[in-house]
Amino acid sequence: MDISVVIFIIFGFGSVIAGFLVEKGSLLGLVGLAPFLIVFGGTAGAVGLTFPSDVLKRLPGILKVIINPRKIDLPGLVAYFKDVSYKTRKNGLLSLEGEVSSDPNLDPFIKKGLQLVVDGVDPQAVRSILELELETTSERHRKGAAIFEQAGGYSPTLGIIGTVMGLVHILADLSDPTSLGPKISSGFLATLYGLAAANLLFLPVATRLKAIDEKEYNEKSLIIEAILYVQEGINPNTIAEKLKGFLSKAETVKFEGMDGKVKE
Repeated sequence: MDISVVIFIIFGFGSVIAGFLVEKGSLLGLVGLAPFLIVFGGTAGAVGLTFPSDVLKRLPGILKVIINPRKIDLPGLVAYFKDVSYKTRKNGLLSLEGEVSSDPNLDPFIKKGLQLVVDGVDPQAVRSILELELETTSERHRKGAAIFEQAGGYSPTLGIIGTVMGLVHILADLSDPTSLGPKISSGFLATLYGLAAANLLFLPVATRLKAIDEKEYNEKSLIIEAILYVQEGINPNTIAEKLKGFLSKAETVKFEGMDGKVKE
């Protein structure tokens, strides 16, 4: 579980609330059921209308990705494929059958690619099949990010609508001037809720999902190239050098530290 998600959500909202309290504000002054319903209920309704049900049904899985993202180890992948290429150069491509069947924890995407190679599928067809799956997966991730991106666009607008509704209600009855201050304050809570939800929750989550998708896209792109290099029979050291292009400087250093463990 990525505990930083919870920490930064608490830190963001906590900082806003703390700043309000520092200015001698009352914590109860930030509580309002009507503004809450208008902003979050209205945002949920707008998002539900925007996206088809098959996309919305994936929301629990999307939240799981945010809280518990899959670990990505690019240096480990480079070392793995370097080792695989050593084995195939010694024992032939059919030896990959054992590689596919012997490791139950092998990434399904890697397993599918290696199985295609074992089955003798043409390299161009292997690339097309794997790239299609990559694009399909990435598109699902982008739709997940779009849900929160749209929520971040709707919630401030719903906040303004809630504030206008509050002011309409206030202006309809000006018989008690002493009550105007609290009523106006309550009316502006909707704008506060909308802006806070958009900028401290919805938009950051959308950006985080895009970053996760980018990392997974890079990982699967590396896997595709590595599988094709293995199928082509390229020298293991050359494969490693080519795949290092997918690594950051820190990841390259990590790989070089692991590289001694890969034996011919």
